[in-house]
Amino acid sequence: MTAGALDKAGGFAVEIDREEGAAIAAAPAPVDPAPERPTFYATVSATRGAERRPIIPAWLRSRQDAASVSRWAAGYLAHSTAYHLTRSPKYAAKALYWSPVGAWRTLATVWRWAFDREAVPFLRAAVNAEDYATYRDARERHDRRVWRRVIWAFLPALVVIVAAGVISTVLVPPWALWGTLAALVAVLGWVGSPSDRPLLDVAVVVPRVRRLSAEVVTRAIIATGVAKSPEDIAFPVPIMRDGPGWRATVDLPYGKTAGEVVDRRDGLASGLDLPLGQVWPEGVPGDSTRRLVIWVGDEDLSKARQPAWPLLRSGTVDLFSPFPFGTNNRNEPVTLPLMFANMVIGSVPRIGKTFSLRLALLGASLDPTAEIHGADLKGTGDLDALAPVAHTLVTGDDPEDVEILVTALRQVHADMRRRMKVIRGLPREICPESKVTRALANDRALRLHPVVVGIDECQIAFEHPEYGEEMVQICTDLVKRGPAVGIILLLATQRPDAKSIPKGIADNAVIRFALKVMEWRVSDMILGSGMHKAGYSATTFTRSDLGIGWLTGASRERDAQITKTYYVDARGAESVAARARAAREAYGNVTGMAAGVAPETAARVDLLDDVRQVIYVGEAKIWSETIVERLAALRPDTYGKWTPEALATGLKAYGIETRQINAKGPDGKRANRRGIELGHVLAAIDRRAISR
Repeated sequence: MTAGALDKAGGFAVEIDREEGAAIAAAPAPVDPAPERPTFYATVSATRGAERRPIIPAWLRSRQDAASVSRWAAGYLAHSTAYHLTRSPKYAAKALYWSPVGAWRTLATVWRWAFDREAVPFLRAAVNAEDYATYRDARERHDRRVWRRVIWAFLPALVVIVAAGVISTVLVPPWALWGTLAALVAVLGWVGSPSDRPLLDVAVVVPRVRRLSAEVVTRAIIATGVAKSPEDIAFPVPIMRDGPGWRATVDLPYGKTAGEVVDRRDGLASGLDLPLGQVWPEGVPGDSTRRLVIWVGDEDLSKARQPAWPLLRSGTVDLFSPFPFGTNNRNEPVTLPLMFANMVIGSVPRIGKTFSLRLALLGASLDPTAEIHGADLKGTGDLDALAPVAHTLVTGDDPEDVEILVTALRQVHADMRRRMKVIRGLPREICPESKVTRALANDRALRLHPVVVGIDECQIAFEHPEYGEEMVQICTDLVKRGPAVGIILLLATQRPDAKSIPKGIADNAVIRFALKVMEWRVSDMILGSGMHKAGYSATTFTRSDLGIGWLTGASRERDAQITKTYYVDARGAESVAARARAAREAYGNVTGMAAGVAPETAARVDLLDDVRQVIYVGEAKIWSETIVERLAALRPDTYGKWTPEALATGLKAYGIETRQINAKGPDGKRANRRGIELGHVLAAIDRRAISR
């Protein structure tokens, strides 16, 4: 006898068998919706978003790519021809040496075919087995084959060869006879040469190419440890050829991300049995984080020959349009749209950070309407080639250099506010989107031309004890509001962190370029939070990947792309700058230091003397906030935006530490706050006097 009951905890019925005392749980009610049969319209409309593969290859759709491929093919043919021609005496000697062997091999092959020597082992086997019926039948077929081959092929061919030899000695010119003999020796030498020592040398060493297959890709992913068995890996689309390489799209196991494979790129390359520079895993923007794209190039990207910068010898730039910056790992051109976008470049030293910044500034200088400001705070002179075109050029971090930079930034900042007023006053039909256009930039009366500011080793500027806080505030404002009025800021640093690139700047820089870095956190500081998890990390690059990095924000089609910048050496940079200077002279836009005008410098101030000046008689201790207020009143242009933290940073350079002190405030009441003691300031002044 049974009875039904409802299990309230589980939400499903339980049948209780009272006789046997067993409880059997019934299956839970289904919660998935019933499958719906798609309509014909839904089936057709679902294909509208499908990606259509191009009919004509990409390199044929671009005149530049087609010309590049043609030049490569012509160069390859010319090199191979010259290489083999110079070694023709060596080849002739080898052919003569191996031709007897080739002749013997040829005669032996013809003899074995004509007399059907392949059948002899079978006949012997039949004799040994005493199978006379099989032997008699096989022998008859063997004799018939030999008869047909000797009578109808071997003997006629022999007669023709002998007759041709006799006739040629009489009728054929000697040069043709010797040419035929040489060709015969070459063919016999090729036939007789050993397989491990071919007759011809290798003119070009072709990189090892791996044709991807599901088995190879699966093995490689398992080698990284992200997956354990082939059943964990799926291929949503077929493996296909993609540019100069192969592309495989993979769905990783649930819970795994593309970033995990990117972190183990070396293991993936080992699983594919290829050099690291040929293997490039990345995530799929806008898709599941477990979807991974593995692109395997035909050659190592770091060793691949980079084409010359298209603007190296000719051409100008319109900053309102992108200009060439590099190529991606598929050898497709990558352009840089600087207008209305700021840029941050970061990497470890000696990887190509400064050259990337210089390339961007060179491109900007080829727009004759642009105003260029450059600062090489590293002091090595890598930006000196821009001297003929730069309105401001700073090399080094000496006090006078920093003063020139801060003065230039102040002027650009003031010009930004002027530009905003100009744009606000323009009619809507002339400036409908409240931002600079090409037409407005060309109107010299408005002075809305593009302004490009590039600072290498920007952390030196932002951490400067005297002007650092001010430069952070100016650059942050320029990054946020400058692009709309045609002001562009380019920052490069070898130490990407919160101090080197303040958050207000990093969050508003549209274009990021991350070359080799050591930690994924640093990579995310440059590229943006979450990029590592999405499969874009600059930690995967090696020190041999010069000028190669992840570029984000430069393309509307791709969130991020591996980019190898065009290489322009110092001499090439000087040549480009000379062309840019000529274009500017023709346009009438040579200004600032490029025109021989001495740079303006900030008024020299002495923080110690100023702090001593604002400490009144009878004040042995004073709060930091009180000092900042008095300094701002003393020199508004210098200290107007200083904070107690900026004061602490500035005084630390003189050995003065702010700490908790008990002092009177403006209201006459005493309290504990951070501040300094007059005795420490006087001691610092004495120490400086002695050191001088």
